[in-house]
Amino acid sequence: GEVLKNLNKFYKRKEIQRLGAENGLDARLFHQAFISFRKYIMESSSVSADLHIILNDICCDAGKVSLLGHVDDLFPFFLRHAKQIFPMLDCMDDLRKISDLRLPPNWYPDARAIQRKIIFHAGPTNSGKTHHAIQRFLSAKSGIYCGPLKLLAHEIFQKSNDANVPCDLVTGEERVYANEDARQASHIACTIEMCSTNTPYEVAVIDEIQMIRDPARGWAWTRALLGLCAEEIHVCGEPAAIDLVTELMYTTGEEVEVRNYKRLTPLTVLDYALESLDNLRPGDCIVCFSKNDIYSVSRQIEARGLECAVIYGSLPPGTKLEQAKKFNDPNDPCKILVATDAIGMGLNLCIRRIIFNSIVKPTVNEKGEKEIDSITTSQALQIAGRAGRYGSSFKEGEVTTMHRDDLVQLKEILSDSVRPVKAAGLHPTPEQIEMFAYHLPDATLSNLIDIFVSLSQVDGLYFVCNIDDFKFLADMIQHIPLNLRSRYVFCTAPLNRKEPFVCTMLLKFARQFSRNEPLTFDWLCRHTKWPLAAPKNIKELVHLEAVHDVFDLYLWLSYRFMDMFPDAVLVRDIQKKLDNIIQVGVCNITKLIRASQSAVAPGTAEVVAEDFPLSRTRRDGRAVSDSHSAKAPEALSIAVEVPGERRTRNSKAYRSATRQEDLKSHGRGSLANRLLREGLLTQEMLRQLESEWQDQHRNGRYGHGSKRDDQDSSKETGRKKK
Repeated sequence: GEVLKNLNKFYKRKEIQRLGAENGLDARLFHQAFISFRKYIMESSSVSADLHIILNDICCDAGKVSLLGHVDDLFPFFLRHAKQIFPMLDCMDDLRKISDLRLPPNWYPDARAIQRKIIFHAGPTNSGKTHHAIQRFLSAKSGIYCGPLKLLAHEIFQKSNDANVPCDLVTGEERVYANEDARQASHIACTIEMCSTNTPYEVAVIDEIQMIRDPARGWAWTRALLGLCAEEIHVCGEPAAIDLVTELMYTTGEEVEVRNYKRLTPLTVLDYALESLDNLRPGDCIVCFSKNDIYSVSRQIEARGLECAVIYGSLPPGTKLEQAKKFNDPNDPCKILVATDAIGMGLNLCIRRIIFNSIVKPTVNEKGEKEIDSITTSQALQIAGRAGRYGSSFKEGEVTTMHRDDLVQLKEILSDSVRPVKAAGLHPTPEQIEMFAYHLPDATLSNLIDIFVSLSQVDGLYFVCNIDDFKFLADMIQHIPLNLRSRYVFCTAPLNRKEPFVCTMLLKFARQFSRNEPLTFDWLCRHTKWPLAAPKNIKELVHLEAVHDVFDLYLWLSYRFMDMFPDAVLVRDIQKKLDNIIQVGVCNITKLIRASQSAVAPGTAEVVAEDFPLSRTRRDGRAVSDSHSAKAPEALSIAVEVPGERRTRNSKAYRSATRQEDLKSHGRGSLANRLLREGLLTQEMLRQLESEWQDQHRNGRYGHGSKRDDQDSSKETGRKKK
């Protein structure tokens, strides 16, 4: 007891904490080291003689005026123990130097060797800012376009070659050469992660610069802005990023010329909400932030005899383009679009009116935590700005909401000023991690990343990007024997960790790779069960999307390990076929929804499908669902209420019209979904409430008791609804 008392006294002394900090133990490491040190002393059958003597002196002389021993004398033993559990303490100075991220401009000596001209094209969506930058790109002797999405890179690639300016396309999974002999063209359109900081260009275009603050991908914009070797850097994006870009360029000794643009067509926020799908007009686009709402709204639209196109993040690029083409075609009967915020960039759409089905959206913060909040002003402007595109058949754009209650809040959001971009993202490079591994040879890659982030130093203009996806993959393949560089490449693979099938396939890729056995076309077909049939329900459609992502993953790895992933051409061919199959499924999405619903056993309780956020973007620039999982519910049940009406299931699902009204009056419509999205209600609570309401209905609780009973019942029901 006396030993424990003195150990705790040692821990609390400010002098000891200061000494710990001087030796590389921050508050977190100091605490962990002390817990381990205390456990070692208290639970060991014996300790070293010198430590035993010190402890004896401290305990025996406790309370005396003349002390032979003092708790501070334990520090050398504590530090020795800490270095055993934290080996990096022995080389802390070297590790701090490696993880010093305070001067990112110095990482790019080639860019610092030239005097670059920075031109910021600032303006809202549909203001022509990118168009002016691209015109300069096309007129240059050489140039590179860096965009956030494969669709944007492909659009510039197409536009450039149509203008007789040979341009190559470079994405994580694809290389398309303008020259038949595969000789590199003078112009390149690429996703921003793929840009080269070593090749000199006359003009570089960096699109959507405000994404420099993105918690996951912001590092790619920082790298491009600081590292591109171009005489002119044309930066396009929101005015909110002007101050940060100016400050960053001040550290490189480069001035920024700002060119401001205004929207080319008027955009009006309507004074009334849609309220009912009966009020839809040609050119309308309903924006949803959950897959559940996408399915529900599209089915209700087609129940009215209207055709609608569907676009959401996890669809393959080819399917998105086909759906956009179908919606834009004036001769096609499809005049309505149901989409997520995936339409915010990368697709040219002829939209008359944007209708927000909801203004609440799931997001992921800087710490990787899932949050549910109202959309930001930047997001609202990006989406609303898609209405009334310049050059389309609609000369004016309109924006409103589905629900009357949301319209007031949407107006407030759109009238707010966009929050300034405060910091630019950074990410540890493979070279930095390799240097860490040299000093800490026994540490896992996940631990190396943790130590790097904990020791890293950044100034106020930068932040270290979220690395949870990287760590997840590092832990997943840790047991597979790979060299550090290969392991790092696998961990940077662009996949959504919420997709079990894709993660499983990455594991199989890594295992096969570690055996030095090439991953052939036959091997891939065998493990993905190719060829695949057209989907019969939503679950099968979700699985096909996951298989498409697996093919993307194979192609991405094939450009990094060509000898081990040798059949990229064959895989690209079957991926195009799979894209066509998915297109068929999306065109028949309402049939798939009905098939999914009919799979529910008669009489079972209706379960509202999980809300899937669809806004995240993969590291290679392809938009994906943040919670899109191959384990989608087999029986997907749609119960999203549209004001003024409700689509009901067949008679087997609902036994009577009375029960339908019960469910409707007790909030199984839009209120239930909103409570689910906000985390105030769980699926289990929802099922329990429904069970109680059914019991009350069967017991004649409503309409058969006394007036007092009716009043009590009404109060209780009100409390449950709240």
